[in-house]
Amino acid sequence: MTNYVLVAGSWLGAWAWDEVAAELRAAGHDAHPLTLSGLAERQGVPAGQQTHVQDIVDEIERLDLREVVLVGHSYAGVPVGQAAERIGDRLRRVVFVDSNVPVDGESFLSGWPSDHVRQSIADNAGFWPPFGTDDYAGEGLTDEQIARLVGGGTPHPGATLTEPAVLKRPLGELPATYVLCSLDGGGEPDPLVSALVRDEGWQLVRLATGHWPMFSQPRELARALRESAATD
Repeated sequence: MTNYVLVAGSWLGAWAWDEVAAELRAAGHDAHPLTLSGLAERQGVPAGQQTHVQDIVDEIERLDLREVVLVGHSYAGVPVGQAAERIGDRLRRVVFVDSNVPVDGESFLSGWPSDHVRQSIADNAGFWPPFGTDDYAGEGLTDEQIARLVGGGTPHPGATLTEPAVLKRPLGELPATYVLCSLDGGGEPDPLVSALVRDEGWQLVRLATGHWPMFSQPRELARALRESAATD
């Protein structure tokens, strides 16, 4: 039995994994969706990026989980990648779902045109406001799925996006799978991830869907997570 710890990206909480978690449990595994500090039902809890890393480590240790497949979607890949190296032999594999990966000394907002996000955080009392309906267009989502995302999204603590990651060893040492989501099922990940796939043996999985596969393709995503756990 594998323990899946599921961490969603910006604005989302544990609720975003409901369908994926149900698929994993039906296959005989344990699924532990996690809400990070400052989001969803944990709104109002102060949070920086290292708070989120500690949230993940603390949950794994609190539940005394072993054989952990640690899953990070979008923003959550940054704290998940850091937590993965801190849980030692509890880790079986880390899976980055269409996510950023941590780079020592750099933030989630480093390395891509993010000035508009920084300005939005400054204009909204230190929070990144959740997307609206139009922002989810073209991502392979139904109107009902978009309504769930918009209705459930909560402002994201800006400090978690601007603080730097802290890694103690090369990221390529982690046993890892990268799930790349594109509607045509093709394309390549960013150069950093491409290099990790090529040089460090990371597994690359493609899903023909948009950036929120836990909503648009929960069954296919759950299958990819199960298959990643079987990777030597």
